[in-house]
Amino acid sequence: MKSTRLLLIAVPVALAVVYFAGIRPRMRAAKLLTERASESSHPVVNVTVAAKSVAPTIVTLPASIEAFQDTPIYARTTGYIAKWTADIGDRVKAGQVLAVIDGPDLDQELNQARAALEQAKANTELARISAARWQDLGAQNAVAQQDVDQKVADYAAGKAAVVAAQANVDRLSQLKDFQQVIAPYDGVVSARNAQVGALINAGAGAEIFHIAETDVLRVFVSVPQAYVRSIREGLAVDVLVPEFPGRSFAGVVARYAGALDSASRTLLTEVHLPNPKGELFPGMFGQVRFSFKVPQPAILLPSNAAIINASGTLVATVTAQNTIHLVHVSFGRDFGTQLEIIGGLNEGATVVTNPSDALTEGLEVSVAQTSFEKKP
Repeated sequence: MKSTRLLLIAVPVALAVVYFAGIRPRMRAAKLLTERASESSHPVVNVTVAAKSVAPTIVTLPASIEAFQDTPIYARTTGYIAKWTADIGDRVKAGQVLAVIDGPDLDQELNQARAALEQAKANTELARISAARWQDLGAQNAVAQQDVDQKVADYAAGKAAVVAAQANVDRLSQLKDFQQVIAPYDGVVSARNAQVGALINAGAGAEIFHIAETDVLRVFVSVPQAYVRSIREGLAVDVLVPEFPGRSFAGVVARYAGALDSASRTLLTEVHLPNPKGELFPGMFGQVRFSFKVPQPAILLPSNAAIINASGTLVATVTAQNTIHLVHVSFGRDFGTQLEIIGGLNEGATVVTNPSDALTEGLEVSVAQTSFEKKP
């Protein structure tokens, strides 16, 4: 009886030992082997999620820096340079005298014109007195009406002669004022060709001075057609100059052409750049850095996600069932490490990165990892 009881206890214990020590590990190993065999039959792919760019588009374009105003100064009167008071690099104010021209011929012409004016006034006064007398005689029928009319006409002609003589005096007086060459606005003298004693002809020959307004500079840049929609007046930009590495100058878009250049398909844009310290000079080469907020952001993918073959341009996407679906897409701009997708792909799609040639439509795959790619 006792041995039977021990036997009933020993058999279950032995079976439990056999199960846990031998059968169960073998079952677990078989299951793991089956899972690994199943996984090995599905290629492992790295994926990314297609997302639209949230960062602004940074574009740097070559530009030309010019003075806000750039004016050659010529003589308006003929004479000799008596002296000059401004030289290259001098900052001048509006109305400041730059040079003085000595014109003795003009002085004599002005004196002659003034004398002619006085003569015309005297003749006109005599004609007025004569006309008044003849009108009195005509009223008494003492003289012919024809003679009266002649005296009245002489008086009218005399008044016109006075006006003409006065206009001539005013003209020569203005030319006399032009013997002082003055600055038209605040600026800097960028050229001086005036030499003391040199003969200057009015309106001809070389310029005497060249004045440039540099407190504010004009920066001209040609913007490609792809960014025209983002250009607007008041847009803040950065101006970069090679001579100032690591530094940018703040400017603002002042105006832009209403049409694109048909040859280059670019929009001429003018940027105003404050230059209070005079650090920048007209004629410099520079660059304008735009920060565009794209009105309709495009989807961005890593460049290694692209598939280009005889079928066209494609990307490999992973469906919810972990199968491959090849999608035809249209590429936009190439940013080097990223490509712009402008058609064919929806935001949020799971896209295979660095796809192999073995990926075919409907192939079951295993996803290794997911990363969200954004444009820097």
